[in-house]
Amino acid sequence: MSRPLYRAEAARATTEGGGRTGVTSLWATPALLLAVLAALYFYLSRLRLDTIEARAINPGVIGTQLVEHLELVAVSTVLVIVIAVPLGVLLTRPRLRRFVPVPMALANIGQAVPTIGVLVLLAVTIGIGFQKAIIALVLVSALSVLRNTMVGIQGIDPALIDAGRGIGLSKATVLFRIELPLAVPVMLSGVRVALIFNVSSATLAAFTNAGGLGDLINTGIAVNRTPILLTGSVLTAVLALAIDWLAGLAERFLRPHGL
Repeated sequence: MSRPLYRAEAARATTEGGGRTGVTSLWATPALLLAVLAALYFYLSRLRLDTIEARAINPGVIGTQLVEHLELVAVSTVLVIVIAVPLGVLLTRPRLRRFVPVPMALANIGQAVPTIGVLVLLAVTIGIGFQKAIIALVLVSALSVLRNTMVGIQGIDPALIDAGRGIGLSKATVLFRIELPLAVPVMLSGVRVALIFNVSSATLAAFTNAGGLGDLINTGIAVNRTPILLTGSVLTAVLALAIDWLAGLAERFLRPHGL
C-alpha cells in the first residue's frame, strides 16, 4: 500500500473510532441515570412503607414537585439570559466599559451570598412564594452568564473586528455577524453553569413555599424518614445530571460550525 493511501486509511479509521467513542460517551450518561432510577425503584419496592412514606413517595405528588422544580429552573434561567446577555454586550462597548465594576460587583455579591441567605432575606422583606424564589435564583446565578458574555466578546481577535469595519460593515453588523457568533461557545458555557446552579439551588426554594423537589427532601428531614429523604436527594441529583447532559447536547449543536 502506498504511503498516501495508507495515511488516508489510517485517518478514516481514526475518525470512525472517534465517532464510535463519541456516540458511546454520548449515551453513557442517560444509561447511568436510568440505572440509578431503576436501583431506587428496586430499593423502594422492597420496603414496607408506612402511611407517611407512602403519602410522600407517591407518583402524583412527585410528578407535581418535579414540574414545580422545572418551572423554577426554566423561568429563572430564561430571565438570567434575558438580563445578563444584553447587559454583558453593553458593557463591552467602548463608551460603557468604565461602568463595568458596578454590575460586576453586584453580581459577585449575589453569587457570594448563599442562596438560602438570599431566600430568607427576600422572605423577610417582600414575602415568600414562587416569584420571590425566582428573584433569588436570578440574583445568585446571573454572574456566570454576565461574565462569560463579556469574556467571550472581549476575547475576540481585534483584527477580525477591524477587518469587518474595513469592508464597510456597521458596528451593529460587526456585533451580530462577527462578535456574537464567535463568542457563542463561551456564552453557552456560562448559561450551562447557570442552569445547573439553578437546578441545585431550586431545592432550597421549598423553605419559602415555592415547591419543587426540595419539598420531598424537607419532608424526609422533618419526619425523619430515610426513604423519603433518599428519594428526594436521588431525584434531584438525577435531574441535575440529566439537565447538564441536555445542556451539553444543546451546546454542541448550537456552537457555530468550524469553531
